[in-house]
Amino acid sequence: MRFTIITKDKDGALQTRLDTRDAHLAYIKETGVVEMAGPFLNEDGQMHGSLIVLDVADRAAAIAWAENDPYAKAGLFEKVRIEEWKKVIG
Repeated sequence: MRFTIITKDKDGALQTRLDTRDAHLAYIKETGVVEMAGPFLNEDGQMHGSLIVLDVADRAAAIAWAENDPYAKAGLFEKVRIEEWKKVIG
């Protein structure tokens, strides 16, 4: 099943994102369930949130993945939304 994780960073948390980025990217690689991912950019071109598409067994696995993401553990996010997603194009 595919799930999207859509996040919004806390205001002023860019340094937290930068400090945790290597661990976040390593987590993506080691878990092997991310189909695509990338940051949202604000008008200044700075990262301020993320969109991640997972291929996992169920919602519980998506939630567990999100909770164990180094970004989440570092307290980066103001808001996290997890939605089941159906790929139609691409």
